[in-house]
Amino acid sequence: MDTASYLKGKHVCLRAVEPEDLDFIYEVENDPAHWEATDFSVPYSRYMLRQYLQSTQCDIYADRQLRLLMVETDSGKPVGMADLTDYSPLHGRAEVGILVQKPWQGRGYAREALEMVCRYAFGFLHLHQLGAKVVADNEPSLRLFRACGFQTCGVLKEWWRVDGQFKDVVMMQKINCNI
Repeated sequence: MDTASYLKGKHVCLRAVEPEDLDFIYEVENDPAHWEATDFSVPYSRYMLRQYLQSTQCDIYADRQLRLLMVETDSGKPVGMADLTDYSPLHGRAEVGILVQKPWQGRGYAREALEMVCRYAFGFLHLHQLGAKVVADNEPSLRLFRACGFQTCGVLKEWWRVDGQFKDVVMMQKINCNI
């Protein structure tokens, strides 16, 4: 299977970010509603995002992370992002994050994208495992990861502060049984 086949789905496909994606990424990164799912809690400037787009090699081996834009297959319109972060070549693992903008939620895009990321990570990158951190009260995300074969492997008590209160984070992982 070639690289492009791993990243093309029926309703969405994943592609490298382009300089033209700056406005979309700026909108996503600066939406406080998304900050709950990350360790980041302040806005990014256009300048910083432009620098990121110019400096990234879109190569997980060089950058130790990979950001992919999720676009509708028919329209080519960006609807979300998929990230592989904390890549460890020594241990054959990475963390995965999936985000779909609110207007496109509920259409199965996140599941399709997560399935593609898993196929790509296991089939092309030959990773041994993927991990994910999900806020414990984010039921839609927990269902998504479980539906794609991720299992709970632990809970970090009061790990993230969200809106002034500490929340538990569920640690999940999916192990590549084909290695």
